[in-house]
Amino acid sequence: MDRWKGRVALVTGASVGIGAAVAKELVRCGMKVVGCARNVDQIQELAEECKSAGYSGVLVPIKCDLTKEEEILSMFATIKEQHNGVDVCINNAGLAHPEPLLAGKTSGWRNMLDVNVIGLSICTREAYQSMKERNVDDGHIININSMSGHRVIPNADVHFYSATKYAVTALTEGLRQELREAKSHIRATCISPGVVATEFAPRLYSHDPDRAAASYTRFTPLEAIDLANAVIYVLSAPPHVQIGDIQMRPVEQVS
Repeated sequence: MDRWKGRVALVTGASVGIGAAVAKELVRCGMKVVGCARNVDQIQELAEECKSAGYSGVLVPIKCDLTKEEEILSMFATIKEQHNGVDVCINNAGLAHPEPLLAGKTSGWRNMLDVNVIGLSICTREAYQSMKERNVDDGHIININSMSGHRVIPNADVHFYSATKYAVTALTEGLRQELREAKSHIRATCISPGVVATEFAPRLYSHDPDRAAASYTRFTPLEAIDLANAVIYVLSAPPHVQIGDIQMRPVEQVS
């Protein structure tokens, strides 16, 4: 990770869970991390925690609603003005609503598309343009995907969410191909975890806390730090190594 010291990483959805863990690890490794979310108070607390721990990097909170393109563009303009631009983009922000295909609300579907697909794509585009205009040819774009982007489980509540994550799988491969066509050495990777012990299930089943808790009882779930370690592994890979997709899942209990 030495080559990344002092360079700028954007982490979306950095206030909690996987995003917070990734941002903290990148700061520990000496990067200047711009962490964005709608709630910047939690990112500010994390920034103070990193500072108190004596980490060599710095965490810079920015408020941004990824469903609003104007806020994303404003965020990238601020990064350009204050930090020159982005060298690493971690598209972590994502969400799910329990909206089945046969009876789900359009508003829930649209919100998932706006954050999981459109917001991710806008950040990817702007990150690439930021790298290109500064002749940064060794940057990296990492999409935090999901095992739901590779298989459809028999749970109607997450079928539309799964469709958005299949889109992330396709977008990451499409990005890799476009980067090659552009003769760029910027790399594209997605990391696809199974169940992770974060706020994801409690938010998905905010109306049913017992069901949310049950999501983590069948096996020991992954931890947010496991995903952060995967990000460090990806960024640490030598220039000739292209990591397309890391699929991670908890080890199932054997009786």
